[in-house]
This record gives sequence, structure tokens and C-alpha cells, in this order.
Amino acid sequence: MADRETLFSALGDERSITVRCRCKDERAEAQFVNTLITLAFWAVALLGFCTTVQILLDLRFAQRLPSLDSLSRASTPPIVSVVLAARNEEARIESCLRQLLTQAGVDLQVIVVDDRSSDQTSKILRRLADEDTRLTVVRVEELPDRWLGKCHACAVGAALATGEWILFTDADVWLKPDVILRAVAVADRESVDHICLTPGVARGTLAAQAWHLMFLLGLVGWLSRANRDIPEAYVGMGAFNLVRASAYRVSGGYEALRLTVLDDVKLGLLLRRAGKRTRGFIGGDDAECQWSLNALGMIKIFEKNYFAAVNYRLALILAASIAMSLFWLAGLIGPLTGSLAGRAAGLGLLSLSIPAILIARKSSWSPAAALIMPLILPLIAFAMLNSAIVTLRQGGIRWRDTFYPLKLLRKGNVQ
Repeated sequence: MADRETLFSALGDERSITVRCRCKDERAEAQFVNTLITLAFWAVALLGFCTTVQILLDLRFAQRLPSLDSLSRASTPPIVSVVLAARNEEARIESCLRQLLTQAGVDLQVIVVDDRSSDQTSKILRRLADEDTRLTVVRVEELPDRWLGKCHACAVGAALATGEWILFTDADVWLKPDVILRAVAVADRESVDHICLTPGVARGTLAAQAWHLMFLLGLVGWLSRANRDIPEAYVGMGAFNLVRASAYRVSGGYEALRLTVLDDVKLGLLLRRAGKRTRGFIGGDDAECQWSLNALGMIKIFEKNYFAAVNYRLALILAASIAMSLFWLAGLIGPLTGSLAGRAAGLGLLSLSIPAILIARKSSWSPAAALIMPLILPLIAFAMLNSAIVTLRQGGIRWRDTFYPLKLLRKGNVQ
């Protein structure tokens, strides 16, 4: 009997020791997990605050285009050729051109390349050309092999340009009447060959404005580096790319960009490689685009662009999308934990609204869009993934009713 009691006692002690060890291991494991979560929250906070500070520093060198009163002008009006590639733009081509033709203080030549339009665009263009001799219309009936439609149209228009400056702009852009003159005056003052403006956006939903503010935050660093003449820095914008004609031709122009989806940005790269200098500005209402009026529509607009922006590297777009999503998730969940690190993560995410508010003020928008801007990060991440998925699933992109295989785009892409 004693031996049995001794045995049970030993077994009990062993079970007790096992339970205590297991509990100790579980506590250690839980503590380790909590430490990792705390460190992750602090990392998100640090990333958010550092990003905010960097954007604020860059904003010192990313301003609006100066007013005409603050600029000296040449005694004779500059000769400027505006090149615009249009395809099926019947809804807005007339208002775009009528506003463009009101540009003051410049000797204007407007060249519209009608890129195989199948709607009423051609008819509208012919009528407007009959009204104003400054407007030249060229019709492209067939796209040559190994050319993107827009790049080919821009090359055709640039070949006809007679001005000392060439402005590449889009058919969905409304320009202020003095913006070209101001841009040329700034280029002369700064002794540069290229002026670009980020696109403003016509008023849409608050979410659409928030998306656009996030888009602009991503461009501020590009503008800042180009404006400080940082080696290898470049920038370009389809809404407003004003380039000295001689610099355009030396750089290789659209002949070199024939298969480059982000042709506007890469034009800035070609100019930088040719030793030319750029100045970039926040466009606001100086160059206002008619993009989608809601955030979901913006996903479709950027469908062909985001994958091209990383030179079709899937690993890079996956990493960026996952990082953005985790950053947003930690910033959203962090404050709910009640911990100091969690609250710091939330503030790190929210801090991005500070530079967004400054940009909203520069663009005369409501600060409310800046306040909700951090909440749309998942949509940006999804848009990036969607761009890659659609391109890979199709095996290329469809642009202006023409399909371009991904293999061809990768081979012809300027990078």
C-alpha cells in the first residue's frame, strides 16, 4: 500500500511539474508574441512618422507654378507648339481645345493627332480647325508595327512642331489661360529645358480626392529631387510636359519611347540622360484632369500603369502591396489594443494626413479629403495588384483598342 501511495505521489508530482513547465513555456511563447507585436507597432509608427517628415521636407521644393506677376517675361511672345494625341474624345475634345486656344502671351500652334478615332472626334476636330487657323489636325488611319498608339501620335505631332517649345498634354486636361506663358518664363528664369505639372483633378467624391492626394504624395519626392538637380533624378507628367524643342530632339523623343507605357515619366528620364534639367510643380487647377469621379474608377484608370511603373517586376509589386496593406492594418488595429505602441502606430498612419492637408490647401481642396486619405491605402494596394494580375492574365495590355504582348512591352520599355 505504501509503495502504491508513493508511486501515485510521484506521478502527481511529475504531472504537476509537467503542467508548470507547460504553463511556463506558454507564458514565454505569449510574451515572445506580444514583444513581436509591440515591435511591429513601433516599426509602423517609425515608418509613418519618418515618411511624413520626409514628405514635408520635400514639399519645400515642390510648389505651385509662380504667378505671372512674380515672373519677368521676354519682349516677344514665345512660340509654343502644343501636341495632343486624341482617340474617341468626342465628350471633351471641344471644351479642351477651346480652353487651350485661349492661352495668352504665347504664339500658339496646336497640333491634334486623331489616333484612329471611331466616334465624332474627327468631325469635331475638322470643324474647330476651320474656325481657327492655329489648329492643325492630323489623322492616323493605321498604327505602325511596334508602336503604342499614343506614343506614335505624339511622335507624329512633334515632327510637325515648329515652335521653340513643345507642350505635350492630354485631351482630358483643362489649362488655365496663362499657364504656358508662366511655365516658359520659369524655364527661362531657371535655365532649364523641361517644365512639368502634376495633374489636378476635377471635383469628384471625397474618396476620389483622397486617392488623388495619395497619388500626389508619391510624386512629391520625385519633384523635389528633380528641382534640386539630384543626379539621376527625373520626372514627367502627361498632363503638362513642356520641353524645349531642341532638347526633345537631342533626347531621342518619342522615337525612343515607342513601346513605353509610362511615356510621360520616361520622357523626363530621356531628358535627364541627355544632360537636360527639369523643374516640376504641383498643378492644382493650372492643369486639371477629368479623371474618374470615384475611387473605384481610379482602379480602372491605373490598370495599365502600376505594373509598368515597376518595369513589370511581379516581386516588387507584391512586396509593395503587402507592405502597404500591413502598414495600414497595423495603424488601424493598433489603437484598439490600448497599448502605447499600438496608439503610436495609429498616429504614424494618421500623420500622413499632415502633408496631404498642405497639398490640399495648395490645390484649393477641402482638408476633409486629406483626413480620410490614410483609409484608402488598401485600395491603392489592390489597384497595384490588379494591374499586375490583369496584365499577366491577358499576357499584355489593351490600350486604345490595340493589344500589346507583355514580352514586347518588356523588351521595348525604356528603363
